[in-house]
Amino acid sequence: MATQRAVSKKETPVYDTRNNTPKSEIDQRIAHFKKQLADKQLEAALLVQRADLYYFSGTIQEAHLFIPVEAEPVLMVYKNVDRAIAESSLSRVVPLASPKAIPDILRHYDHSMPQTIGMELDVLPVNLYRNYQNMFADHRLVDVSHLIRLVRAIKSPHEIELMQQAARLSDEVAARVPALLRAGMTELELAGQVESEARKRGHQGVVRMRLWGSEMFYGHLMAGPSGAVPSFLSSPTGGTGASPAVAQGPGFRPIQAHEPILVDYVFALNGYYSDHARIFSIGELPDDLMAAHAAMIELQDLIKQEARPGVACGAIYDLALDWVRSQGYDEHFMGVGKERIRFVGHGVGIELDEYPFLAAGQKLELQAGMTLALEPKLIFPDKGVVGVENTHVITDNGLEQFGRFPDEVVIV
Repeated sequence: MATQRAVSKKETPVYDTRNNTPKSEIDQRIAHFKKQLADKQLEAALLVQRADLYYFSGTIQEAHLFIPVEAEPVLMVYKNVDRAIAESSLSRVVPLASPKAIPDILRHYDHSMPQTIGMELDVLPVNLYRNYQNMFADHRLVDVSHLIRLVRAIKSPHEIELMQQAARLSDEVAARVPALLRAGMTELELAGQVESEARKRGHQGVVRMRLWGSEMFYGHLMAGPSGAVPSFLSSPTGGTGASPAVAQGPGFRPIQAHEPILVDYVFALNGYYSDHARIFSIGELPDDLMAAHAAMIELQDLIKQEARPGVACGAIYDLALDWVRSQGYDEHFMGVGKERIRFVGHGVGIELDEYPFLAAGQKLELQAGMTLALEPKLIFPDKGVVGVENTHVITDNGLEQFGRFPDEVVIV
């Protein structure tokens, strides 16, 4: 069948492959996922979400990735197959005219559609799910998103190195802020200049999140009271944004002296993220805000020592909450009133909301090799936000911080 012919890699000489994911990485990831499937007595999974495709195949071209437990995976590509071949190290990359052709393609490789098929039901739209139900009417679709996220939570040395590179560039961007900052400029004006610094250093421009409806452009940059404006996003900060159509991030408010300026930006490099927040100020901040910021650095240091393999994620959140109560900051921790969010850190990798979540009630235990953004922040209505955020890897000795730019308030 013409639609099943694997296209030769010699036919795709034009694509830049310098940042391709190494074959050893893809093979290891697929092997780990196969084990998760086998442990749940599942025979195969069919993956379609962009981040998962990138993680398991090395490409985000429009495709279906079939991963059977007992055989090689097959990447079936609708658009663009030539680019997918150039970017992916998988040996079975074939054109796909329609999802209806999937069973025929699999038969070509001596596969049959298993009775139960794992899919990413956490992100699959309902109408698309119904289409798959109709196409695979004799099969049962089950959710394997949790298994995928568990595999993705443990980072390899290759992934950690990419995130460390992103963190170094986060530091460079933060170091440029004092030279760009001036009283009277709007949040959006400063944001544009900071984002330009990131883009010049290779920021990919796209920040992916898994939670439905969540989106972000670079991150949050807000000054003074704007930092305390809540939004729909699962974040302690919101911001006014450029309009209600965005409803988060920098807006048109002029930046003033003696107010906290939050630069909470994600550096996205070759698919991997560093989540990084610092506080700047034109002139000294009031003593109460300086003390509050120092308290968040102290809390960060405490969590870095306690967040070790085997500790439940919820226990770290409880520790943080108890500590801020003892310091009298509980009414401002990670939000105010009903707008408060109930976490102090989140996993980060090729999405901004990966496992683990240092959140209330979370029983998942930390493991060495997990990476997370730790972000203790205090929100003060009519004043703004103080606090810090750094990306870390979990080691046997606690959290190892990637970024090196000073955590203290930067006075310009």
